[in-house]
Amino acid sequence: MAILDKHKIIETNATLLLILSFLVVTIGGLVQIVPLFYLDNTIEEVEGVRPYSPLELTGRDVYIREGCYVCHSQMIRPMRDEVERYGHYSLAAESMYDHPFQWGSKRTGPDLARVGGRYSDEWHVDHLRDPQSVVPESVMPKYGFLERKMIDGEYIRDLMETHRMVGVPYTDEMIDAAQDDFAVQVDPFGDTDGLLARYPGAQVRNFDGQPGISEADALIAYLQVLGTMVDFSTFEPDASR
Repeated sequence: MAILDKHKIIETNATLLLILSFLVVTIGGLVQIVPLFYLDNTIEEVEGVRPYSPLELTGRDVYIREGCYVCHSQMIRPMRDEVERYGHYSLAAESMYDHPFQWGSKRTGPDLARVGGRYSDEWHVDHLRDPQSVVPESVMPKYGFLERKMIDGEYIRDLMETHRMVGVPYTDEMIDAAQDDFAVQVDPFGDTDGLLARYPGAQVRNFDGQPGISEADALIAYLQVLGTMVDFSTFEPDASR
């Protein structure tokens, strides 16, 4: 009864309640935040994860500009139904070079964290032109105009330098070669050795099948790389974390 009486004192005294609430929140926050200052990295590094190539990075900007993140998430939760449908649960390292990350909060359409390689380029082209032609129940709008919007990577160097400012490890070599790498990724007959050395596993081909480099090329290049950087057949989580 004495404890309840003391609790009543706190509940009936607004100033005391505010002070004690502030102390509880402060202590709880410090317990969660302070340890982070003593860690070199809060993300477990995973072999294979690399920064996006210039074309992939451009495609990611198209993805964001067109609001794809509003209906599609890129985060597979570690639950049986999600893993069986979409693949291995998402790792923090897979989003370490995303600014901002594309985890999403709503799924009108399926999660895209593992969409890379799941469908052909031709499927993606048809899906962008007329989503209902490949998924009849889809409510996605048509994005065929992306094939007609040609791009030349004029500002890709500036974009990569901006990402480097927020921690993406683009080297001077990567930035100097940005425009050449942007163009050569859609040219399977070009000199791709440098591109593949800087961005291992980058896919080189004409993604939309049309002459020139279009926003559809860039977007499909981005979609086709999602979830492909980590070899989950050999991946083992760090048990010490």
